[in-house]
Order: sequence, then C-alpha cells, then structure tokens
Amino acid sequence: MSDDYTPPRVWTPKPAEGRFASINRPVAGPTHDKELPVGGHPFQLYSLGTPNGQKVTILFEELLAAGHGGADYDAWLIDIMEGDQFSSGFVEVNPNSKIPALLDRTGPKPVRVFESGAILLHLAEKFGAFLGTSRAETLSWLFWQMGSAPLLGGGFGHFFAYAPRKIEYAIDRYTMEVKRQMDVLDRRLAESRFVAGNDYSITDIALWPWYGGVALGRTYEGASEFLDANSYRNLIRWAEEIDARPAVKRGRVVNATRGDVQLRERHSAADLDALGL
Repeated sequence: MSDDYTPPRVWTPKPAEGRFASINRPVAGPTHDKELPVGGHPFQLYSLGTPNGQKVTILFEELLAAGHGGADYDAWLIDIMEGDQFSSGFVEVNPNSKIPALLDRTGPKPVRVFESGAILLHLAEKFGAFLGTSRAETLSWLFWQMGSAPLLGGGFGHFFAYAPRKIEYAIDRYTMEVKRQMDVLDRRLAESRFVAGNDYSITDIALWPWYGGVALGRTYEGASEFLDANSYRNLIRWAEEIDARPAVKRGRVVNATRGDVQLRERHSAADLDALGL
C-alpha cells in the first residue's frame, strides 16, 4: 500500500489484505451448495454473536422473559470466517450474505426476514412488544442506528482494530464521527431513561450491542479509552442498566465464538440455563 495511491479509471480486484481477507469479494451469490439446518421451533435464526447478531437473540430472550412462549427459537451458528454465509441455503434466506437471517415458520409457508432492523421490527410487531411509547420515535431511532452503526463498525472498528496498517486519516475521520454519534446518544439519554423514551424498546436492543459494547469496553480492544467513553455519563448509565437485564445476559452469548461465556447454538432455554444465565 502506498500513501500516494492514485485510483485507476476502472477498478480491478486484487488480493485482499487484513483479518477478513478470506471473505471479502466483489460479487454476490453462493460459492457452494449446502442446505441450512432446521430445528423444531417456530423461528429459525442463522447468525453469529456479533453486535448485529446479538440484537436478534437479545430480543428473542426478552420476548420469552416477557411470557411470549411462541417466540421460542433455534439459533444456528453461521461461521463467516469459514464462508458459511455463502452457502446456497443461506443465500436463499439472505441474498446479501450477511448475518443475521431469520426464517419465520409460524405461518403456512416460511417467511424469510433479513437485515437486523427488519428482523427486530418484524418480531416486535408480531408479538406487540418492545415498540416503545411512540412508534415514530422508536422507528426514527431504530433507523438512525441502521445508518450510523456501519460508521462505527465498518469504519472506525475496521481501521482502528482490523486494518493491516494504521492509517491516521481514516482513524481520525471515523473517530470524529463516532464521537459525534456518542454525543448524540448522550444528549438524548439526558432527556429520557431509554433512547426512544422512558420505555425499553427495540431501539435500545438495536443500539446496545454496538454503542453499549464500546462504552463498556467490550468492543475493539482499547477503543473505550481511545474514545474517552466514560465522559459520556448518560450513555454509560444506559449501557450499564441494559447490561444488567437477565435477557440481555442470555441473548448476548448465543452464537458467540469469543468471550468467557459462549453458546455456539441455542435450541432450548435449557441450553442457557446450563450456563447459569
């Protein structure tokens, strides 16, 4: 790589570098034939315990904790480093080859739902739960998360933690934006207990794995200190309150492949009970 790189008139692919080189490619579609497994519950989730994956498993666990027994689910691990997301079965559920992806088998025919925000909204509306006091406020902040978090993950996170070399310009650019986003949340949380109001909602469930993870020092080693996360006191208060919820403790370890507690697949509540959660 060179600091004086001049883009060609037409880009052509070259060998990728960095931690995710093996899964980066400029085309879509499957690379191999493989059917997805199907368990016995109404919902089949194909995911990984990344922040985007945690959103859905946390919501499932919150629904079950609230007494919605029909929300029981199987959570199958999609190992993106092994290319599971490029199997023919997974591409049928999500043509974008990104986790999470959901098959809702509660009706006569399975319904696929992909994109984490769409899955959260689908489940919240189906069960009439965690939609907040104001639908407009909940959806506004939910879609704010969808547009903002890629700058935290694919932008700041990539260049701060994963890029094969440190690029000051890129890190500074994305750090500036992430700190602005954290300030947006901190100011909002000075006004209300939760992001969309005083009721816990899918907005908080969507935001917490990303911004709560950074605030609590769990995402990107050294990032919390680098971003001076502790200075955002309202954000820290919110992150700690959600972190203490039993359903959050359960949901965040489903499909996890890192951390002290991992549950690679979840097929019943007993799987989490066995971990003491």
